[in-house]
Amino acid sequence: MNDHTLIRPRWTIPVEPTGVVLEHHAVAVRGGRIEALLPAQHAEERFPGAVVVDLPEHVLIPGLVNAHTHAAMTLMRGLADDLPLMRWLQEHIWPAEMRHVSPDFVRDGTLLACAEMLRGGVTCFNDMYFFPEAALEAARACGMRASLGIIVIDLPSAYAADPDDYLVKGLDLRDRHRENPLLSFCLAPHAPYTVSDATFRRIATIAGELDVPVHIHLHETTDELERSVAEHGVRPLERLRRLGLLGPNLVAVHSVHVSREEIELLATHGASVVHCPSSNLKLASGFAPIAALAKAGVNIALGTDGAASNNRLDLFQEMRQAALLAKAVAGDAEAMPAHAALRAATLGGAQALGLAERIGSITPGKRADLTAVRIAGPELLPCYDPASHLVYCAGREHVSHVWVDGTARVVAEALQNTDLTDLDTRAKLWQNSLKAHAES
Repeated sequence: MNDHTLIRPRWTIPVEPTGVVLEHHAVAVRGGRIEALLPAQHAEERFPGAVVVDLPEHVLIPGLVNAHTHAAMTLMRGLADDLPLMRWLQEHIWPAEMRHVSPDFVRDGTLLACAEMLRGGVTCFNDMYFFPEAALEAARACGMRASLGIIVIDLPSAYAADPDDYLVKGLDLRDRHRENPLLSFCLAPHAPYTVSDATFRRIATIAGELDVPVHIHLHETTDELERSVAEHGVRPLERLRRLGLLGPNLVAVHSVHVSREEIELLATHGASVVHCPSSNLKLASGFAPIAALAKAGVNIALGTDGAASNNRLDLFQEMRQAALLAKAVAGDAEAMPAHAALRAATLGGAQALGLAERIGSITPGKRADLTAVRIAGPELLPCYDPASHLVYCAGREHVSHVWVDGTARVVAEALQNTDLTDLDTRAKLWQNSLKAHAES
C-alpha cells in the first residue's frame, strides 16, 4: 500500500532558496514529512499509487507562522477600540481579564483563534497568555502547531500569584508536554514595565539552561522607553543586555523605537524581531524601521498581536502592511520585497521560535506544514508573479487547503475539525459576559 500524498499546484514557492518560484512541481508527503519536491511529470513515476491532490490554479507555500499573538483575546475582539496602549490596557483590558479570564475563557478563545488562523493559512502560532495549559488543549484539539509562552509577570492574576508561581506552573507544563511534536515552549516575560530585574535574571538563567526562546514585548512605545530611563537609568534593550537576556534566543516583539546602535546590537547578538504592523498602527505605537533592521541582518518575523489590538489574526494582511510600510518608512520602493515579506511570515517566524529545522520552508526532510492559495477570480487575474500576488493582492479568503504535519486541516476552504463547529455559540456567551466592558 502506498502511503504517499502528492500535492500538485500550479506554482510552488519553497521560500528556501530565496526568490524561487517553481511551476508545475509536486510535493510528496509521507508520515507528516516532506519527502520530495520535484517536477510534476516525474512525481507519479517515482511515487506510483500515491494519493494525488491536484491544485491547478493554486500556489503552494509553507504554512504561515504567526510569531506573536494572544490567542484567547479573540474573545475581546473590538472590546475597547481606538485608545492608546496604556489607557487601553489599564482602563479596559486588564480589568476585563481580572474578572473574566479562566481556563474556560482561554480554551474557548484559543479555539476561536485557531479556527480563524487555520482558515487564513496559519499553521503555527506563538502564544503569550494566562492559563497556557488551556491554550495547549485548544491547539491540540485543532491539530495546530503551537509555541506556548511560559508567561511571567510581576503582577498577580487568576492564573498565578507571583513570578515564582508563573514559572513553576509554566515549566511543569513544558516538562509534561515537551515530547509532543506539535508543541514547543518559550519563556514569555510580558514586558520591561511589568517584570523586575530579579525576575529577568531568573529567566535568563532558565533560558540558558533550557535553550528556549525568550518572547517579550520590547520598545513598543515611547512611554515604555521614558519609563525605563526614569526607573532604571537605561533604555529597555540595554537593561536586558545587562541582565543577560540579549542573544540568539531573544524574540523582541514590536521593536518600533530602536536607534541605529540598538539595531546593531540586535544584529550582533543574533536576536529576532517580530513585526506587528497592524497592531502598531491601531495603537499608534509608531513605525518600526524594518528595512534598517533587515539590512543589518536581524531576523524578521511577523505577528498579528492579539485580536483585541488588531481585530484580525490575518498574516496576509500583515505581509501587505509590512511590505508597504517598510517602503514608506525607508523611502525606498525596493525595501521588503514580496519574497522578503513571505519569508518573514514563514521561515522568519520559524527561526525566531527555534523551529527552522522543522518548518518554515518546503524542504525535503521538514514537516509538511503547507498552505495552498487559489489564484483565480477577477480580483486576482492576471497573475504575472505569484509571490507578488500573495503579498499585495491575495487575502486569507483565497486560502483553499491547509496541512499541519501532513494532515489536512482545511480542504476546499472548509475546516475539517468537528471541535470547531459550535464556536459561534461559545463566542456569543462570552460576549454577553464581557458586554459591560465593551460598553464602558
